[in-house]
Amino acid sequence: MIDSLAISTLNLTKKFGNFVSVNDVTFDVKKGEIFGFLGSNGAGKTTTIRMLCGILPPTSGVGTAAGFDIVKQPERIKENIGYMSQKFSLYGELTVEENIDFFSGAYKLKNNVRAEAKKRALEIARLQKMKNMQARNLAMGWKQRLALACALLHNPKIVFLDEPTAGVDPISRRDFWDLIYDLASDGITVFVTTHFLDEAEYCTSIGLIHEGRIISQGSPQLLKDQIGKDIYQIEAENVVNVFEIFQKQNWVKDTSLFGNYVHLGVEVGFNPTAQIKKIVSDFDLNIKNFGKIIPSLEDVFITMIEQPPNHNTELEQTRQAGRNHG
Repeated sequence: MIDSLAISTLNLTKKFGNFVSVNDVTFDVKKGEIFGFLGSNGAGKTTTIRMLCGILPPTSGVGTAAGFDIVKQPERIKENIGYMSQKFSLYGELTVEENIDFFSGAYKLKNNVRAEAKKRALEIARLQKMKNMQARNLAMGWKQRLALACALLHNPKIVFLDEPTAGVDPISRRDFWDLIYDLASDGITVFVTTHFLDEAEYCTSIGLIHEGRIISQGSPQLLKDQIGKDIYQIEAENVVNVFEIFQKQNWVKDTSLFGNYVHLGVEVGFNPTAQIKKIVSDFDLNIKNFGKIIPSLEDVFITMIEQPPNHNTELEQTRQAGRNHG
């Protein structure tokens, strides 16, 4: 089991004074997996990544990345991982090719492998025809591809991507995820944070972190299966009014707003069609349509935040189910 893991943590904790940024975090990431680490700003995602990269020592707990101890062997970890920050971290005044040359030197690539590494990087970024262009003149999507290509120059076993598609247009986001799939198919483990929950659907496994704690983990389908309710979606013009009315109904477990839609959480197996029609009639609501839907990861995330596990045993059951499911 251990040999199949790219990353493993046990009770990983990081405190800054009295503030607990990461609290008793335990999870595993299999080799070749696309692991999505999801949470709101300040949830502890970046701090966790910095510990896994050997940059920040934990206050307590243990962890390994690429087979090396995050406390005792941080330099070995850095040799075996790639890291791409959410902010464009390359040199804008340098050309595409000069950036690749610079990072080849930073990774101490031997002269006999640099040419092949550069060729591969340009192919990954699809920037062969723009290698003489200054990096600052690239569109954001191309900048991100170049940053990823540079992070892969030394053939790392794991690549950490921190909000890689922030500020990127939808088409470039889709192209970037195609590239992530290619990396995983080549055996590279991808650890990615994103606030786009639709992107998390592309991950093979997910960890949800909230206020420094892992609140759920497993495959996207497993998390949806464990949501513990059915979801009905109502499309309406005055969604706030609809939201407030249905929020007061005793048969509704919870309500959420999604653009022009209201999501109603109800008991599993309960069909609220008659109740919805009666409320629409009683309050003269302008509703376009409604019906049962498959829960999205956003539904899961909202549910888990509002009702986090109360006991470690509950979360351990989720962890074990995730391992068995995977």
